[in-house]
Amino acid sequence: MDSQVAATSYPTSLTGSLDSELSRWLWLLKWLLAFPHVVILAVLWIGVGALTLVAGMVILLTGRYPRRIFEFNVGVMRWTWRVAFYAYAALGTDHYPPFSLRSDPTYPADFQVTYPEHLSRGLVVIKWWLLAIPQYLVVTVLAGGFGVVLGGPGHFLTGSGLIALLVVFAAVALLFTGTYPRPLFDLTLGLDRWCYRVLAYAALMTDQYPPFRLDCGAAESPATEDAADDPARHGRGAPH
Repeated sequence: MDSQVAATSYPTSLTGSLDSELSRWLWLLKWLLAFPHVVILAVLWIGVGALTLVAGMVILLTGRYPRRIFEFNVGVMRWTWRVAFYAYAALGTDHYPPFSLRSDPTYPADFQVTYPEHLSRGLVVIKWWLLAIPQYLVVTVLAGGFGVVLGGPGHFLTGSGLIALLVVFAAVALLFTGTYPRPLFDLTLGLDRWCYRVLAYAALMTDQYPPFRLDCGAAESPATEDAADDPARHGRGAPH
């Protein structure tokens, strides 16, 4: 699995392309259609939790995130995002998501994380709980619960936060007009992007603190030249 991403302002990349034509009514059934994915993801996320603990211990000893664990965890997050994009974190496509951890260039949603060559041994002890508390509070408002930060795959079915409210507005617009308002979609993607940045940070995949910045739109904003040239901004070269 390719976890390398193009240079952006943060070492994660969450993308989603809005379908030009969406069904007016299919969103009413997506909770049922997505259920097989949810069952599988529930099991996979148990593995992510256990493997993240293993990765944390390895980072503490060596300053490196085991590559295979990293690829698996990113793959589960990627799979989760595709289902979330299809279902109630965006309703951005009617194309059924693939049952795969790998990137799929034919699917309109993707999630990537740049692999960090080195991570701080000290930060691994405190960043996922103490340093991330302000971000957790924000995500609680956006996604309706702390569980999304820890990878709960059901958030796109049962979320009650701001993202869920915006998706309800989008569903009503689809039902009555057959059109998804583009500004609403861009805002929803920006909020989803914020949550997944925090998720990657909480999963120890980067030492770069998630920005308190809303980057709306279907794709990540490109990094500035200085940011692209600074290894620390991509989770590399962090102190041990």
